[in-house]
Amino acid sequence: MTTTWVEGAAGSLFDIDNLPYGVFSSSGEQPRVGVRIGDHVLDLAPVAEIGDPASELAAAWRTPSLNAFMAMGAESWRIARRWIIEVLGDAVHRERTQPHLLPLAELTLHLPVEVADYVDFYASEHHASNVGRIFRPDQEPLLPNWKHLPVGYHGRAGTVVASSTPVVRPQGQRKAPTEDSPTFGPSRRLDIEAELGFVVGTGSALGEPVPHDAFADHVFGVVGVNDWSARDIQAWEYVPLGPFLGKSFATSVSHWVTPLEAFDAAWTDLPGQDPTPLPYLGPDRARGLDVDVEVVLNGEVVSRPPYRTMYWSPAQMLAHTTVNGASLRTGDLYASGTISGPEPGQRGSFLELSWGGKEPFGTEVWEGGRTFLEDGDEVVLRYTAPGTGGGRIALGEVVGRVEPARS
Repeated sequence: MTTTWVEGAAGSLFDIDNLPYGVFSSSGEQPRVGVRIGDHVLDLAPVAEIGDPASELAAAWRTPSLNAFMAMGAESWRIARRWIIEVLGDAVHRERTQPHLLPLAELTLHLPVEVADYVDFYASEHHASNVGRIFRPDQEPLLPNWKHLPVGYHGRAGTVVASSTPVVRPQGQRKAPTEDSPTFGPSRRLDIEAELGFVVGTGSALGEPVPHDAFADHVFGVVGVNDWSARDIQAWEYVPLGPFLGKSFATSVSHWVTPLEAFDAAWTDLPGQDPTPLPYLGPDRARGLDVDVEVVLNGEVVSRPPYRTMYWSPAQMLAHTTVNGASLRTGDLYASGTISGPEPGQRGSFLELSWGGKEPFGTEVWEGGRTFLEDGDEVVLRYTAPGTGGGRIALGEVVGRVEPARS
């Protein structure tokens, strides 16, 4: 394995086998693209211009989002990664590169991608089954279509925000089963959903489906996602057309987009699919990522969902998104839906952890426990996966603090 000359990076969760991309600014300068190595960010454009003042990559990296770079395509992504590994791995480059290696603590991080469209799936059998048992205790937990296609909804791209952006408690209509009519006001059942998101780099033509085996040609990288949910607003509105205002107020994503190549050691067989999916959804044995998630509420780890237990794979979700001829665009984001495992301590939403608000959790910190989010609560989602260097890599954290509703 290539090692790095960057002090403090070797052996860290952001070693040279990770190298996630993000957008940063410093000292009032315009935001631009950088790559994280340890606790530093490499300012990519000026380093690329050392060898080639007219570099197309440098021009893309001087823009305030990853979109221009992502639109260059998969071969450019591979070339760029090999070059960055060489620059940060061979000490011969240290003298001219060091001035462009900036301390992370001194930088401002921004939303890394201009989000074009946002789609959220419902790809965990354990999550879907838990929700079914909570809301339909006398029926089968999964609806008849669930094991035949990746269920999803089209979200609101304009409310995808960067990690650490405050989340304002949403207002809307809510009606409890015991109430005769709906009322209006702040959500009383504000929740999180710990998810993984996939960022599309290159688009596709309208009318031409993207096959499952073209996943790596179109998907640039992976982000952590918290799809905040107002369960009481959602419960009243979602029949018959699905989620709307209960979801569209905020979706938080990590500052860092980890490129697909960083996950070469993390791919794993998913548990299995029965019945066999239709052919456009790919082979019988779907492949997913071995990503471990931690859900941290006000400093306490309350859940550890494993992404490797998901039912539908990232490639299947992409194939289903486009099978009707819908086109992809650079900057499209699609998320997995809540990640939940088979054990109670692996549930990725407070709805499940509290079993519909009936069983408070997290009593080590809060007397009486928690069911749903209160104003001032802070949620942090952390993600790690096996790295190609034999250790582990981290995705960027997703942080959000709840602020009171605004009139």
